[in-house]
Amino acid sequence: MKKILFTAALLTTSSVIFAGCQSTNKSVNTDEKAVDEEKLEIVTSFYPMYEFTKEIVGDQANVSMLIPSSVEPHDWEPSAKDLEQIQNADALVFNNENMETWINEIETTIDTKNLTIIDASKGIDLLPFSAEVHEHEHEHEDKEHAHEGEAHEHEGEEHAHEVEAHEHENGEHTHEGEAHEHEGEAHEHEEHDHYHEFDPHLWLSPKMAIKEVENIANELIKIDPENKEVYETNKNNYVEKLKQLDQTYNETLANVKNKEIITQHAAFGYLADSYGLKQVPIAGLSPDNEPSAKQLNELKEFATEHNINTIFFEENASSKVAETLANELNAKTAVLNTLEGLTEEDEKNGESYISIMEENLKVLQEALK
Repeated sequence: MKKILFTAALLTTSSVIFAGCQSTNKSVNTDEKAVDEEKLEIVTSFYPMYEFTKEIVGDQANVSMLIPSSVEPHDWEPSAKDLEQIQNADALVFNNENMETWINEIETTIDTKNLTIIDASKGIDLLPFSAEVHEHEHEHEDKEHAHEGEAHEHEGEEHAHEVEAHEHENGEHTHEGEAHEHEGEAHEHEEHDHYHEFDPHLWLSPKMAIKEVENIANELIKIDPENKEVYETNKNNYVEKLKQLDQTYNETLANVKNKEIITQHAAFGYLADSYGLKQVPIAGLSPDNEPSAKQLNELKEFATEHNINTIFFEENASSKVAETLANELNAKTAVLNTLEGLTEEDEKNGESYISIMEENLKVLQEALK
């Protein structure tokens, strides 16, 4: 079911035209190529969407993942090669526009008439981004924008003129105009990222994961009805496992002594909301943000008042801020995995969404007992 590779020009925002692109993921072997073209080609954004989709389709479709596990999904932007991969697909599965902030530009950047874009969060009530986190992120945004202003005068006003001016000012830099244009794109998305309206970390609650899996399955069945029975069977089997995980979370966290968790960034709002916990993030929705001195003092007061003895930080993220706070409180640190990607060790050990969420539960139970 793989679409024929497009040969029309792909116009990116940097005004660079890529024509006659050929997919780098296509097999050279003619027989294998023919077999691949009988299957649905599905591109997913990052790891949870990849696993959920793979569990649904099994071997009946080809599933790939755009964002490498080593890259922070909050910061990722699609390259021209990524856009080509998306255009060559039958479906694109993403989590939520508040996470994949680039998703709304896809329709204006590439031809999507033969592409089904699947929003896994469709119809799910999202948690609002707290005002406390907003205020903190805005402080950092102002500082970042001030530094950007020093380096790039008049940025965001007249990009076309800015690119020309920079090219003449800095000499013969062949790709500088393209680089500045992409920088402008990144800046726009960075700005959007600072203004998250809703929390996008749905997958970190098994309850919400079930809803996302059902959404993905329903949309895939619409575009590949021939495999409806297979997809529904696989979906039902996987959802049953997720329901068991959900039940274990319910039973375990209902019996913990403490209900407050201090996390490095605001990734566990849905988990907390689903299982009767209260999340207090050190930073906002991005793990790269750092708290102000005032916020650290408030966190110390909160931790002391609620007898919190463990500060959580995330897998694949710097633990510096969490360790600083823990040291000042004479508390421990522990890792909660956000499942934004698997490490090489995780893959080697055959880890999955369910196994890592089970490990997260053990960590929470130990810290909150």
